[in-house]
Amino acid sequence: MDEKASKQLVKLTQEGQLDSLDRQIRSCGWTQTVRVAHFGRSGDTLLHYAARHGHLDVVDYLVKQIGVDVEVYNSDYKRPLHEAASMSHQACVSYLLREGAKVDSLKKADWTPLMMACTRRNLGVIQELLSHSADPTLHNKDGWNSFHIACREGDPLVIQHLLLVAPEVWRTASKTHRTPLHTAAMHGCEEVMRILLERCDYAPDSTDSCGVTPFMDAVRNGHISIARLLLEKHQACPTAADTVGTQPLHQAAVTGQEEALQFLVRELKVDVNQTATDIQLTALHYASKEGHTSTVKTLLDLGGDLYARDKKGRTALHMACIGQHADAVWTLLHLGLQDTEDASGTTARQLAKKPDVVRVFERCSPDTL
Repeated sequence: MDEKASKQLVKLTQEGQLDSLDRQIRSCGWTQTVRVAHFGRSGDTLLHYAARHGHLDVVDYLVKQIGVDVEVYNSDYKRPLHEAASMSHQACVSYLLREGAKVDSLKKADWTPLMMACTRRNLGVIQELLSHSADPTLHNKDGWNSFHIACREGDPLVIQHLLLVAPEVWRTASKTHRTPLHTAAMHGCEEVMRILLERCDYAPDSTDSCGVTPFMDAVRNGHISIARLLLEKHQACPTAADTVGTQPLHQAAVTGQEEALQFLVRELKVDVNQTATDIQLTALHYASKEGHTSTVKTLLDLGGDLYARDKKGRTALHMACIGQHADAVWTLLHLGLQDTEDASGTTARQLAKKPDVVRVFERCSPDTL
């Protein structure tokens, strides 16, 4: 079979043109070839394509008439069941299971069809897999189980059903010690968070391997309502520090979450000039290093100290130059921050490497500021 013929078969399968597909296979005598043929770099079979696109009649034809094995796998060890589950094609999922597909088969990185199904908000597919004894507690190579994945997607009906069929499924953590509560907080899944806080016995401020709490995940991703929920229902600490000493304040500055910064400082009375780590970096240092010019202004409006220095004597201007952010350098200079030396005698200008950052200093002479 040449490349042109292969592409034509794949196209007909993807489009669900069963009659044309059958006619071409039989007229060319390709039944035996198609039964075992893999196409493209992914190594998919026609059954993979049919399952992925939800063409049940083509799936049935390939299994019954051509004799393709329902457990055939591609280069990533994906079975047709993985494809059907990941694309929420319930009829194809049901058919493949009836024809003997293994419900907990593993693809590359140890993902099961149930894990793939949980990347979508289709309770019917998930129920179908569970009714065939899919195991929601299995972990992939990163230590995530199906419940983790469902918490990321945020469908409360899926979460409730998984807890119904496997009440202890929430007692899990990834290889980096992240819990489903971390996952839901990070992705802003408020309804799921409410279910987890009501029905699961997570310890307040549980930390991952980097010392990150669910509250930190919520704040640094701008999910203020979830942060409030964790404060009210879970006694979260708004000033807890991770393994390198950064608090939610500093993490929100890194990600440029200005509403979160206002929430922390104005509502929770967190000190805007609180330092993090052994080298005493402030939120203003972090925002400047990331080049978040608007966040720099927000921090100053909240009472941030423009002239604060870390343990090495560096100002926010030094950090903006380390990050090579011309706009942040321009803003800090125009706000009145002078280019002074740090503890080692290095000026911010000496740290400027990118041409646009160097030009800022050339344009911003003392006479122009």
